[in-house]
Amino acid sequence: MEFIIRPIRLLYKTFVLILFSFSISSCTEQYVFQTNSTFESILVVQANITNELKKQEIKITKSYRFEENGPTFEKGANVYVTDSDKNTFEFELEEFSGLYVSKNDFQAIPGKSYRLNIITKDGKSYSSAVQTLTEVNEIEVESKAATIDGNKGVQIMVSSFDPNGKSRFYRYEYEETYKVVSPYWNRNKLIVDSGSPNIEEPKYLIVPREGETRICYSTKKSDDLILLSTVGLSEDRINLPIRFIDIKNPVLNERYSIIVRQYIQNLESYTYYTTLKTLSTSSSLFSQVQPGFNYGNLKSDDNPDEKVIGYFEVSSVSSKRIFVDFRALFADDPYPPFAFDCTSAELLNCWDAKGCAGSTILALIKSPVPEKIFYGSRDNMEVIIFVPSPCGDCTKISSNIKPLFWID
Repeated sequence: MEFIIRPIRLLYKTFVLILFSFSISSCTEQYVFQTNSTFESILVVQANITNELKKQEIKITKSYRFEENGPTFEKGANVYVTDSDKNTFEFELEEFSGLYVSKNDFQAIPGKSYRLNIITKDGKSYSSAVQTLTEVNEIEVESKAATIDGNKGVQIMVSSFDPNGKSRFYRYEYEETYKVVSPYWNRNKLIVDSGSPNIEEPKYLIVPREGETRICYSTKKSDDLILLSTVGLSEDRINLPIRFIDIKNPVLNERYSIIVRQYIQNLESYTYYTTLKTLSTSSSLFSQVQPGFNYGNLKSDDNPDEKVIGYFEVSSVSSKRIFVDFRALFADDPYPPFAFDCTSAELLNCWDAKGCAGSTILALIKSPVPEKIFYGSRDNMEVIIFVPSPCGDCTKISSNIKPLFWID
């Protein structure tokens, strides 16, 4: 069985929508949703300890009202994980991310059990059920040219095999990074000559640009969490098409890379996330038989009736990164377009008084967030040309920091 679900933000939205569904009547009038007076502020926990030796992360927030923009991070909590050997792994709040990060690197070890403990700043205590590390199962990732529903593109495939048949429950996520090269880049920029005698009609100088503005790199995480089970199949074998990229997608314009992570879940965590997917569908939220609260494995130590959203998971993870070169898969097809429409944009002749007077040139140069950027000049600067800023400066749509893993 295969399920695709949204990330952990569904934990908030699902619970709030469940509360709303109880108040819906059969009338057809439009209704402006607002949280009623019975709204509960509930602790929301996203915690997954893995077998990777690293600083582990835990996200703790509060559920929020429907009319609010998003959750509030729970600050000032005492967060720690204990294992069956009575070791304690402490976490501290990372202010810029809002995450609780372990003070030291550690990893989940086979044969040991782990428990999450949280004491909030107002003294409330919460703990999880004891969890043990799941089976380790390595993955392979490959890319191939494919045509799906008449659309040509790149199919990213994930495969794995557990000959012992003990994995069975899987969760996947991926992160893709692609190179961005501005097609109308110029190593120089245009500035106002500070020695111009007439400020109303200044002279301009062409000087070298500072910093990297031609080559950038964009990174995006998957919007979906993918669940898959091999229960009922003859083999514990995975062959999963996890990502299809249309041949016209700009991410393939230059070099593309993807890393896929495979988490092995136990039956309880798989069931939890499967239930979360069911509760998040509109058909279940607004049906006559209303769903209940999706209880995870976290509880209040002070009040057994208090609701807690989330799940503490201890899972093995394996990952694989691959790079995709467009020409290696498509020998004759045209390259995808740039991420921003540059080919259809006319180069702006800013020296023509009819279309762009000197005052406009001055405004373009001095604008802190320019819509147009200097591209070049002709005829000894009798003609000055501007292009849409992303077409000449990749930092307008991406980052010029090259990832450490990147291979050209």
